[in-house]
Amino acid sequence: MAELLLEMRPRSFFLLALAGFATWGVLRAQRPFKEYATQEGHAEYELPSDYKETTEWTRARLRYDSMMAPHGYPDGYRRWTVDYPRSDRLLLQGIRRLTRINTRSVEQVVDLDGSDDVYNWPVMYAVETGYWKLSDEQAAQMREYLLRGGFFMCDDFHGTIEWDNFMASMQKVFPDRPVVDLDNKDPIFHVVYDLDDRFQVPGAQYLYTGRVYEYDGYQAKWRGIYDDKGRVMVAICHNMDLGDAWEWSNEPRYPEKWASLAYRIAVDYFLYDLTH
Repeated sequence: MAELLLEMRPRSFFLLALAGFATWGVLRAQRPFKEYATQEGHAEYELPSDYKETTEWTRARLRYDSMMAPHGYPDGYRRWTVDYPRSDRLLLQGIRRLTRINTRSVEQVVDLDGSDDVYNWPVMYAVETGYWKLSDEQAAQMREYLLRGGFFMCDDFHGTIEWDNFMASMQKVFPDRPVVDLDNKDPIFHVVYDLDDRFQVPGAQYLYTGRVYEYDGYQAKWRGIYDDKGRVMVAICHNMDLGDAWEWSNEPRYPEKWASLAYRIAVDYFLYDLTH
């Protein structure tokens, strides 16, 4: 028996070493958490004490290149950082509270840079996509990410001009798939909460202007792109600002009804992705 064990040991050691190298490779492929500078002073938010905790899930935020500001204002700051990171961390607090998803307390910033890192994160979110500009290579990787089963949610862009700029890049991603209005009966609105009666969620600009819309974005549009199996893989929130609703959800001046809907949308969307 001892001789048999001795014969088995080299093979066992080899398999253990091989497994160790494989694990190391996966960990190397997944980039560690990192904070980035933001030019929105109010968006600065402290790191949670448990930010290094290993969990099963977090929401990724897409970092992208901005085009020239479409409304004639200087494009002096990185659009992808709007509401970052306060919005992300308050949202993740809510996801922890309202679901059983084992989520990290901090976001993950990702890039469409040709590496495999983006494929580690099942849900990717982008803000102010009326200003984004994807290259052909970035659009191709976004398409690959979605067709592999990824889920993309975009938010906080308004009106006709920003829609046209958004679509200029999205049509590079899927030139052959239509953007459609999501029907109230779609399962994405009925995973945890039944959200037939949705309404426009304005940004914090409402506190100063009293308007729930921006530019000519008078009506909230809940749109999407489906894959070949009928799964929503792109969820488009146009003429609304869910990011601000999460960011300002603990601000007494910001109406609770808007913050509540924003969290319910996030819960339904994320659990939809995890179950469809």
